[in-house]
Amino acid sequence: MMLGTEERRKIALFCNVAPDDVVIALDVDNIYKIPMTYHEQGLDTQVLKHFGMLETSNEPNLKKWKDIIDTVSHFEREVKIAVVGKYCGLPDAYKSLGEALNHAGIENNAKVKIKWVESEKLENLSDEQLHDTLKPYDGILVPGGFGARGVEGKIRAIQYARENDVPFFGICLGMQMAVIEACRHLIGIENATSAEFSEEGTPVISKMTIWEQDGVKHIRTDNTDLGGTMRLGAYPCVLKDGSLAQKVYGGQKQIFERHRHRYEMDIAYAEKLAEKGVILSGVSPDGLLPEIIEIPANKFFIAGQFHPEFTSRPGKANPLFREFVKAALG
Repeated sequence: MMLGTEERRKIALFCNVAPDDVVIALDVDNIYKIPMTYHEQGLDTQVLKHFGMLETSNEPNLKKWKDIIDTVSHFEREVKIAVVGKYCGLPDAYKSLGEALNHAGIENNAKVKIKWVESEKLENLSDEQLHDTLKPYDGILVPGGFGARGVEGKIRAIQYARENDVPFFGICLGMQMAVIEACRHLIGIENATSAEFSEEGTPVISKMTIWEQDGVKHIRTDNTDLGGTMRLGAYPCVLKDGSLAQKVYGGQKQIFERHRHRYEMDIAYAEKLAEKGVILSGVSPDGLLPEIIEIPANKFFIAGQFHPEFTSRPGKANPLFREFVKAALG
C-alpha cells in the first residue's frame, strides 16, 4: 500500500523534510524487487536532486533490475542444493553464500532450493542412511569454516559426491576436506588430516609459513599472533590450460579471488593426487600455493581455497556458482 498525498505531507511535517522525500519501505517477496519499489516512489530522483546531480533529460536504465524481477517471478526450472555446513543453525552465517546461489539461479533461470545440512549429523549415519539423506539433491556444496567440529561429516558428504558423480563445489575448508578425502580414500593415507584439527596423523593441510602479496613477503611462525596468520584479500590464481576451472572462467589464464584462511593444502601431495585423477587446476603465480582442485572424470567436481561468494552480484553471478548450478540442473 503506497502513501497518499496527505499522509506524505503529515509525515514530512513531523520529520522536517519535503513531502517528496518521504518513501515507504514496502514488504516484497524477493529482496531484488526493492530497488524498483524505491524507484517507483522517486527515491533515486530525490537523492540526485539533493546533491545537484539530477539531469531531467536522462531516464535511468533499469533494464537489469527489470530483467532480474521478471526472471525470479517466472522461474522455468528448479534445482535442489544441499549445503553441508557446520553453522546451519545460524541463519546469517552463510548469507553471502545463499545469495550467491540465488544469483547463479537467476542466470540459469532456475529457482535454487537450498537445504542446510548440519555436517555433524552425517558423521554417525550408516552408508545407507547417508545415501538416503543426500540422494534427493542435485548438487552438494561444502562451504568454509574453522575448527574440527563437523569436519568428518563434510568429508563423508564429499566422498558421496565423488563416488556417485554428484555435482560438487567446495569452498575454502570445503577444498581442504576434499583433499583429505582424496588422500584417505584414493591415495590410501588413512590418517590424513589437517594440522588445524590434530597433532596426530598425517597433515596434508598445514598452516602457511610464507607467501607473497603485492610484492610483499609475509612470514609466519608458531610464535606469530593467531590473528595475523590469515591470508586475507584478493590474490591471483593461475589457471591450468584446458581445465574445468579455466573453462568456468571463460578461458582466462589468471583470475583474482578473495581469501580468508590460515591453512593450505600441502603441495607435496599434488603429484600423488594427480595419479588418482585429482588435479591442481589453479595455483599461485609462484606455483607454491594450491588454489583450485578438480576431478576431470566427474561431471562437475571442483573446489577452491578462496571465497567466490564474496564477488558474486545479482545480474553477475560468480562463474563458479553459475556453472555449479548449471551442472546441478543437468
